[in-house]
Amino acid sequence: MGGDANAAKNVGVPVRRVKVSLFMFTAFCAWIFAMLQICDVGSAAADRGLQKEFEAIIAAVIGGTLLTGGYGSVVGATFGALIFGVVQIGITYTNVNSDWFRVFLGAMLLIAVLFNNQVRKRVTEAR
Repeated sequence: MGGDANAAKNVGVPVRRVKVSLFMFTAFCAWIFAMLQICDVGSAAADRGLQKEFEAIIAAVIGGTLLTGGYGSVVGATFGALIFGVVQIGITYTNVNSDWFRVFLGAMLLIAVLFNNQVRKRVTEAR
C-alpha cells in the first residue's frame, strides 16, 4: 500500500485488509521458522536470529539493491542470498578463524556497494 495509506485507499486498495493480511503472513512465517528450528535443533529460541540484520543487508546489496534506495528486486535479493550462503559455507569449510568472518563480510559489502555504484553510473550515463 506504500507510504500513504490515504492515497492507496483513494485508488481502491483495501488498506486495512492489506495491513492485517501482512501481519498475519509475518506471524505465519515466524511460526514456520520456529517449527523448522524445533525440528532441526530440538528447541526454539527468540534470540537465535539476533544480529543477523547485517547479513541480510549484505545479501540484498550483493543482489543489486542500492543502499541509497530506488533500485532492487526480489530475484536479485534471492541470488544475493544464495551467493552469500555459498560464500559463508565456503569460509566455514576453509577453517578460517571465526573472528575474520565479519571482516570478510564487511569486505563483501564494500565490494558490492562499489560495483553497484559503477553499474548505476554506467546506466545513467547511457541514457
